[in-house]
Amino acid sequence: MSIRELTDKRRKREKRRSHIRKDISGTPDMPRMTVYRSNLHLYVQVIDDIKGNTLASASTMEKQFSNLRPTVNSGSVIGEEIGKRLMEKGITQVVFDRNGYKYHGIVKAIADGARKAGVKF
Repeated sequence: MSIRELTDKRRKREKRRSHIRKDISGTPDMPRMTVYRSNLHLYVQVIDDIKGNTLASASTMEKQFSNLRPTVNSGSVIGEEIGKRLMEKGITQVVFDRNGYKYHGIVKAIADGARKAGVKF
């Protein structure tokens, strides 16, 4: 891939992201769960946009998940972990923000893992 193709790809994702974010917002009752994936790691945050607080997070950068790479299996593990952390805090329902990524593969695995832990979307 050339540099131009990479910047076009990033620009398109940012455009999709802004279209999604104008409709999705997290509240204390129903926070926003956002996903970011890089070439090496996966990150999930649950955010209350009104206060601007991160309520819970999980990523493959944590010591217990350091052996995981951004794959579908790792996505489901991270999704289950964020689901457990949310259930411990008493949060049962979130708004899912795919952050401009297509809803398949890793992003879908994260959502399915969180659902498996008991979180509703």
